[in-house]
Amino acid sequence: QVQLVESGGGLVQAGGSLRLSCAASGRTISRSAMGWFRQAPGKEREFVATISWGGGNTYYADSVQGRFTISRDNAKNTVYLQMNSLKPEDTAVYYCAAALTYSSSIYYSSARPYIDWGQGTQVTVSS
Repeated sequence: QVQLVESGGGLVQAGGSLRLSCAASGRTISRSAMGWFRQAPGKEREFVATISWGGGNTYYADSVQGRFTISRDNAKNTVYLQMNSLKPEDTAVYYCAAALTYSSSIYYSSARPYIDWGQGTQVTVSS
């Protein structure tokens, strides 16, 4: 099992930027696809972005495409989510998650394959 700790959340004005980090410990995530999900109050958890363990493949939710960028540094056992042009509707608790895969090119946009989850970090975007 891997422990995931998110950081970098906070309060930002609309149009601003934040960079979330997800630091892993306990085992390497270099063979895990990684994902970011979010959950707003009163809403279901939704997919945000995912990256293959090779780092070459990424996929985004339509709502964040072109504004958010997921990346990873396997040497640091860390995954990042750069969020630009933030909107009030991006307000949510953001979670990172890890899924073991057999291929460096695989990623997952559904929550089901993800076994390990972080505690989340709050992102609040004011209008």
